[in-house]
Formats: sequence, structure tokens, C-alpha cells
Amino acid sequence: MVADAEDQLAAVQHLNERDRVAFKATNDPRITPVGGWLRKTSIDELPQLWNVLLGTMSLVGPRPPLPHEVAEYVWHRRRLSMKPGITGLWQVEARHEPDFDHWVEHDLIYIDGWSIWLDLKILLKTLPALLAHGGR
Repeated sequence: MVADAEDQLAAVQHLNERDRVAFKATNDPRITPVGGWLRKTSIDELPQLWNVLLGTMSLVGPRPPLPHEVAEYVWHRRRLSMKPGITGLWQVEARHEPDFDHWVEHDLIYIDGWSIWLDLKILLKTLPALLAHGGR
């Protein structure tokens, strides 16, 4: 991303391919060519392993929200009740779903049904999901 990407969000909001809370755009002009490649290959997620080692994140869990997203939460706050993860249920089952509420529903299914087996299942599904859909 360019250095002032957050400051430019309002200017590119019309490109949003998702509903209200989340922002995703296929041709986001704020993404540099190198950044686009890093995102496509999901290599941009590797630094999050440091957060896992520090204990602030987990390998599996709800995605950490951006501050401006939390301000938009209505019934979605329960997804904040669990440590965020690098991958999660919606990343392997609803990766390209445009509806943010649907993402959160997957997070809540994960939270309500958490088990080590569910984590393993999600971890095993993550790589094929990335390869099948070209990263993001």
C-alpha cells in the first residue's frame, strides 16, 4: 500500500466491492505492484506470525478488525470476545462473500463451536483455499 492509504480511503470508497463495513477493491489504486503480489500470494500475512509468537494473536480465530470497522459494529461486537487469528472459518468457507454480516456469522459459529479439532480443520483448509482462489 502507499504510505497514506488510510487517508485516501474516503477517495476510493466508491470502488468498494463489499458491503458497508469492510473495504475490498480488486483494482485499489493504493496498492503498489509489489503489495499486490504480496497480497495475491498471501505473503503479507507472514509478519502476523510474530504476533502469534507474542501471544497477541492466534493462528486461527476471527480476523482482527480495523478501528474504523469497529465503529460500525452493531451486533458484531461478540467477534471481539476471542483472540484474533491469521486465518478463520470465513476465510476458508466464505472468502469471497461480499456480505460482512455473513463473515461475522462465520466468526460466531467458530466462537460458539471452538475446539482444537475445528482449529486443525481450518488450518488444513487454509492452504487449499489460498491456492484455489489466488490469495485474496
